[in-house]
Formats: sequence, C-alpha cells, structure tokens
Amino acid sequence: MKKRVLSLWIAVIICIFALPGCKKNVGTSEDNAMKDEEEAEETEDSYLFGFSCITMENPYYITLEQALRETVEDRGHRLITKDPRMDADRQIEQINEMIEEGVDAVFLCPVSWEKITPALEKLKEADIRIINVDTEVKAVDYIDAYVGSDNKNAGVICAEDLIKKYPEGGKIVILESLSQNSVVDRITGFEEAIAGHGFEIVARADAHGDLNDAREAAADIFAKNDEITAVMCGNDPSALGALVAAHTAERKDFIIYGVDGSPDLKKELVKSDTLIRGTCGQSPINTGKDAAKVGIAILDGEDYEREIYEEVFFIDAENVEMYGADGWQ
Repeated sequence: MKKRVLSLWIAVIICIFALPGCKKNVGTSEDNAMKDEEEAEETEDSYLFGFSCITMENPYYITLEQALRETVEDRGHRLITKDPRMDADRQIEQINEMIEEGVDAVFLCPVSWEKITPALEKLKEADIRIINVDTEVKAVDYIDAYVGSDNKNAGVICAEDLIKKYPEGGKIVILESLSQNSVVDRITGFEEAIAGHGFEIVARADAHGDLNDAREAAADIFAKNDEITAVMCGNDPSALGALVAAHTAERKDFIIYGVDGSPDLKKELVKSDTLIRGTCGQSPINTGKDAAKVGIAILDGEDYEREIYEEVFFIDAENVEMYGADGWQ
C-alpha cells in the first residue's frame, strides 16, 4: 500500500515539472506578443511600391518589371503591378487604386505623357513619391526622379548607320508613337541627324508602339510607295510589325531599324536574309535596377540622382552574338 502511495506522489511531481516545459513548447502569450511585435516592426520598415507601365504585353516592360521587383524585394520591400494595356484612362484609374492601397511610391511609365497629369496631381496630393521611368511625363515638376535610356541618342545612332550605308540619301518611312515621349525623342534625334544628307521622308504613321498597329500602318504605306530606302521605327515591336507587312507585300527593297534590342528582333539579325538592319539597344534590366535603387533612396531620405540616362548602343548582324539573341542586355 505504501509503495502504491509513493508511486502516485512521484507521478504527480513528474507532471508538475513537466507541464511548464510543455507550455513553453506551445508558446506563451508573452512569447507570441514578442513575435507579433517583431513582425510589426518589419512591416513598418518596409515600403510598398507601385509599378504602372504602358503595356505588359511588351517584353521590354516585362523585363523592366522583373528587374524592379527583384531589387525591391531583395531589400525587403513589396511591389504591386498594374497593366493599363495602352489605355491612358485605365492607367489613371489604376493609379487611383494604388493610392487607395497605400503605396509609398510609384514607378511610372505613362501611356500618354500629357494625359497622365491628373494622376500626377493626385499622387502629389497623397504625398506619394513618383519615379518616372523610360518615358518622360510632360509635367516634370511633379516627379521626384527620372530613370530611362538616352532616347534621343538612340535615334541619332540609327541615323548614323543609315547615312553610312546610303551616303547619297534616299526615301524614308517613319513609324512613330506621338503619345510616348521616349519614341518622340528617338524620332526627333533620327530626323535631326539625317537632315542635310539627301534623305526625304515620304510617309509616316502613328503606330502607338504596337506590333499590330505598325503592321497595318506599314501595309498601307508600302502599298502606296514603290520606292523606299529605309523604315525607321520608334521601337522593336513596330519594327517587327513593319517586317511582317514587308513579307506580306513581298517587299525586299528596303531596310528596317528598331529601338530596344529585344530578343525577338535580335533573333532576326541572326538571319542572313533579314530586312532588319539593326536596333539601338537599351537595357531594361539596368533601368529597372537603377529605378528601384533611386526609389528606395528617396523614401529612406538619402541622396539620389534626379536624372539617370542609361547608355544605348547599336546592335546589328556583326555584333548581335556578343549581346545574345535569347535575352535582354
């Protein structure tokens, strides 16, 4: 009997000492409170960025967004992306959504460099910082920084190659995009550089930077113009649209220039019989990384460069392998 009583007391003592250990493994209310406080501190220290570009159907902006996201998230922050699909009104609506979602800053490539102004005003009213990327807005006083390619020089570089190939001049077709200041700058640089070298612009159309719009516009122009020396396009999708139209019309009597350095166009440069003469390459990877660093610096209250112009360079059949045809540079 005594042995049984003694055994019961031992069991009770073991349970008493065991309970605190079990409770600690589950986690006390004090332990959980400390963890919640740590998570709250991490959330307070992180920023929420928004990204709005012209269209996520353009591979350039897909790569730019990936570079932005990688850099932002590596620093412990977050990025939300909205795709206006080349609709200026939708872009304004989506920026209003970002304001409601509480973004701290926005990386912005405007669909229309003029129509975006009301959205810039609302962002400023909400004390949200604006990093203008790739395509400049018209109302530059609203932005905190700009990061993009040297677009005017991109047009000049294409013009210099054209002059070298056709020193006597020729007839030029231009596929531009009047709502995108980056493309306007490229075409301006191109036109200024060919002036006085015997070239005549015989036709031009607003292709909106879109492959299908460029294909339709080019098809109409090619049907009306028997003599064409070169087609200057504001970006690579427009150049590829012009290429499709040329193939459909069975035209092989001119060359085509683009601007971007996209994988799709570089793959054309590898072909021996392509009409694509070259493209002025830009780097969405470097642009995205630099824009992200500037945005974080602004919110951290650190010094930053208000304007960054990324280097551009000519890519043709002779050097395309150096840049690689399978990805962006």
